[in-house]
Amino acid sequence: MAIISEFQEEEAKPSTSSLPSPPKAVPFNAILDPSDPVGFLDKVFDFLAKESDFIRKENVDKEVAAIVRAAKEKSKKVEDVAPKVEIKKEEVKKEKEIKEEVKREPMEVDKKEEESSSGLKVPNKGNGLDLEKYSWTQTLQEVTVNVPVPSGTKSRSVVCEIKKNRLKVGLKGQPPIIDGELFQAVKPDDCYWSIEDSCALSVLLTKHNQMDWWKSLVKGDPEIDTQKVEPENSKLSDLDPETRQTVEKMMFDQRQKAMGLPTSDELQKQDILKKFMSEHPEMDFSNAKLM
Repeated sequence: MAIISEFQEEEAKPSTSSLPSPPKAVPFNAILDPSDPVGFLDKVFDFLAKESDFIRKENVDKEVAAIVRAAKEKSKKVEDVAPKVEIKKEEVKKEKEIKEEVKREPMEVDKKEEESSSGLKVPNKGNGLDLEKYSWTQTLQEVTVNVPVPSGTKSRSVVCEIKKNRLKVGLKGQPPIIDGELFQAVKPDDCYWSIEDSCALSVLLTKHNQMDWWKSLVKGDPEIDTQKVEPENSKLSDLDPETRQTVEKMMFDQRQKAMGLPTSDELQKQDILKKFMSEHPEMDFSNAKLM
């Protein structure tokens, strides 16, 4: 464990018969499932591959990334310039009434705000969860745990044991604050803890499987709805090698399909068949088909 225009009409118009006919529009039919936006994008790219040469362009990944960045900036600007609505006296009165309701039925209001339609908890801004004694956030690669401790707490008073499938955190002489089996395995040698501002214990856990979102920190704790996780957009070069390889394979297959060529999996099968044929010249492969 390590520590760390407009155009004017021309006077002489050419006859309509001499003008080239405009390209015929091709309809695109797909429904966006908010819980699976990547699936919708996959259909969009498949449609583009069949109906245009967009996917065949060498710099298509850069153009797509630029579109995403522009959309993100536009969305941010819209939020920043949104007008502030002045609260009227009647609205103030309603707000007071709502506050009184919250005081009377706090548990019911909390459930509406914190639970999704599936009954799972809605993730916090860090795609984790805020609990009574600690909070945690996550990316695909790491999980960060924050545990409040008394001001002035020294490292020698901390108990922090990080194992592949288990985490124990607390203060010496006191019951552990966290003690349980982790939701998924971590890499202990790439994990560390530190005391922040003398009042909070921060634990960084490096996930062993960096392709999945955790539903909880330790098993038995309240679980979050991972369909509501909002990861930040990242460049291809920012991805870990395994994820980048998967994305590059998908883009290669899309280009191959657009050109009517075999995908990476089909090419691999062809290579295996060719190798087998060369090793067994005595066999008849005239009717062999690639499945």
